[in-house]
Amino acid sequence: MRDGGSSRFRRLEEHRLLASVIAVVVLAAGVAIPLAVGGSDDEGPPCRQVPASTRALADDPAAATRALDPGDDLARLGAVRKLLVHERLCGDGARVLGRVVEAATRSSGPGKPHTLAQARSAYALAAAFDGVELPEGLAPGVARMVAEYVVDAGRHAYRATSFGPAVPPGRSVPDEGGYVWLGRFLAPGEAHVDFPYADKAADANADVEDLVAELAKDPEAFAILYDAERAYFAYYLERLTNQGGDPADRLSRGEDEDAATTWPDIDLRNLADRVGALMKHRTNYATDGTISDLAAFDRTVRDHTRGTFRAAPRQLTTRPPMGDIADRPVAGPLRGDPMDGRHQLFTVLDQWTKERGVPAQRATGMRQLMDDGYVRGLWMTF
Repeated sequence: MRDGGSSRFRRLEEHRLLASVIAVVVLAAGVAIPLAVGGSDDEGPPCRQVPASTRALADDPAAATRALDPGDDLARLGAVRKLLVHERLCGDGARVLGRVVEAATRSSGPGKPHTLAQARSAYALAAAFDGVELPEGLAPGVARMVAEYVVDAGRHAYRATSFGPAVPPGRSVPDEGGYVWLGRFLAPGEAHVDFPYADKAADANADVEDLVAELAKDPEAFAILYDAERAYFAYYLERLTNQGGDPADRLSRGEDEDAATTWPDIDLRNLADRVGALMKHRTNYATDGTISDLAAFDRTVRDHTRGTFRAAPRQLTTRPPMGDIADRPVAGPLRGDPMDGRHQLFTVLDQWTKERGVPAQRATGMRQLMDDGYVRGLWMTF
């Protein structure tokens, strides 16, 4: 009797154990299957839901900066990648992450310089997205980050050494000759991103040129970057002397104190190069089919382009922070073919040289060097 009862008891326990295992599997499936199948299709992997904690960062800039700041040693770069880099996002997830990117990296308002933490966050974003194909909807937010740091994003790696992912405000003080390696006409007290900086130990490489190439697939992002470069061009011109030189230069002063044109020439050529590169990406994507309808792409770019930027007819001495440069008011609607970047630049340059009375030889030289830069950007393959 006891043996028979024990045998039945063991069989009952085995059935209960089996039932429990099945219940656990079913319960797990009940949670896992909707996450795996929801939003999935034959075109790619399952999408990922953006959690509420991440969504909250979009409306809390201070918290967003803390979440995306990798630190001076880039120790948190892995956490930034985990937060931002996903192949597919469900619903409005990509747009939400774009808002998080903006919240973390934008200055706190007009006239406010970027902090060191914000600049480090911008570097972390560029490094996290290095070599990454962005999910649809994320590009505009990332493009606004690049535009927010338009001076830094356009800087080439002239220095053999670097200070790290971001540069403290104290490093932007001019040397005895009036030169600042970070660029011309910088706002006092602003931190800067050193995008050319690379750290093998942290697997960090923030290649802005490659990032811009990825962003240029999206017409809204294209328009944001195009606006930023043209706004920067107008801002730059209106701070040059009537000779087209750098007013801060002190080494070349002597017989002709306005002959300091070396760095303006380099800056303007590189700016035209970047506009040409945007047009190159557009052409390449139309050729390889990434842009399936070029006319529709161009219409969308025009719809998102804010307008034309004109340089002031007199020399300005103000030094606005980078965020204000990209956000400057437009002077009017964009006229002519927006995709003729050379025409858009030359129209502004010619009006500026006329209003400022720039000598004809200097005006012609500036036009030529910008033409050289534009053609280089349009045709150069990196």
